[in-house]
Amino acid sequence: DVQLVESGGGSVQAGGSLRLSCAASGYTSTTNCMGWFRQAPGKEREIVAATYAALNRTHYVDSVKGRFTISQDNVNNTVYLQMNSLKPEDTAVYYCAAAPTAVCFVHSILPGDFDFWGQGTQVTVS
Repeated sequence: DVQLVESGGGSVQAGGSLRLSCAASGYTSTTNCMGWFRQAPGKEREIVAATYAALNRTHYVDSVKGRFTISQDNVNNTVYLQMNSLKPEDTAVYYCAAAPTAVCFVHSILPGDFDFWGQGTQVTVS
């Protein structure tokens, strides 16, 4: 069974921090491309960050560079998104997703490239 479960969302003031977690089961996150996406009302789902841990490769959308950090726990098969200096425009539902390794090496990382998805967790910044 493949399951991705997100947690850690909530409501924070601008400038605050949150850490999102994605626990993977039936899937080895450290040997695949793992991504965080977000979708705000009226907007398309967009990549936030992705990682292929075996080669220490990471990707960040320009709007979060320097503020967000994606990482993985090899022992617990969990991927994290540390979000600092949050802004109101970061408000969205955040999704964890898994894809084949090659997806982390393409120029444009798209939601359709990912095979498995979590249920999403709401992040609200005011």
